[in-house]
Amino acid sequence: MTLRLGDTVPDFTQDSTEGNINFHEWIGDSWAILFSHPKDFTPVCTTELGTVAKLKGEFDKRNIKAIALSVDGVESHKGWVGDIEETQNTTLNYPIIADEDRKVSDLYGMIHPNSATGNTLTVRSVFIIDPNKKLRLTLTYPASTGRNFDEILRVVDSLQLTDNYSVATPANWKDGDDVIIVPSVSDEAAKEKFPKGFNPVKPYLRLTPQPNK
Repeated sequence: MTLRLGDTVPDFTQDSTEGNINFHEWIGDSWAILFSHPKDFTPVCTTELGTVAKLKGEFDKRNIKAIALSVDGVESHKGWVGDIEETQNTTLNYPIIADEDRKVSDLYGMIHPNSATGNTLTVRSVFIIDPNKKLRLTLTYPASTGRNFDEILRVVDSLQLTDNYSVATPANWKDGDDVIIVPSVSDEAAKEKFPKGFNPVKPYLRLTPQPNK
């Protein structure tokens, strides 16, 4: 299945380290980050799972729930959790889905036959999903490169900001930086919408201070 940005993500019910999960119900009114792993007891993924656990405070501030997936079973996952907690000095505080039947991997297009992980293992993908269960971002990483969760948080900050204001975020934007007024807003409307003013670098490129700061 090919998922495109803006699609409603597939619902599923699957076992996990925190019991049976109905995905849409589990998301509820939150944002969600689903990130997949080719199998348990893999070194790069061990560091990633620990990093996400340590970021719980940042996720909570943004109303995000994290959930991982690997193709091994729950008992294997639980053994892996012990290693993650020991080596990463943290407590795992979110579920790992067991996808032994590859149901979720197939629904979300996580198996890429030509990838380095082979045609039976999930690639290392990230899905950012909003409270309406719409897909807002996908990223797929090679097996050798750990994911950048600071970038994933940055994207959520941008999405949550731009959902609520008529702005876009420029390259390398971080929370608190200036933003771009979208072209559909006229200069006259921009004067009302953005009382802090704006800098018209070009007629189509108008910078303004982040409106919610």
